[in-house]
Amino acid sequence: MAIQVYFFGSLVDITGKPDWELSVFTDTDSLKMYLQKEYPALAATKYFIAVNQKMKQTNCNLIDGDEVALMPPFSGG
Repeated sequence: MAIQVYFFGSLVDITGKPDWELSVFTDTDSLKMYLQKEYPALAATKYFIAVNQKMKQTNCNLIDGDEVALMPPFSGG
């Protein structure tokens, strides 16, 4: 099982990469915990999670081929 994780904005600065293919994660909570261990600055950063282009406010199951985006808060005008 593999998922593609995309980082946007300041999260690219924290991770040093715009995307990453990962495996073995069955839900967004386990993915988030792993990423915060790898990149401790993420734990102190506010960001949103989208799975397959849909914003998720709670834990979400992940399946092979899912695309997960981590995005900092944004505003527009």
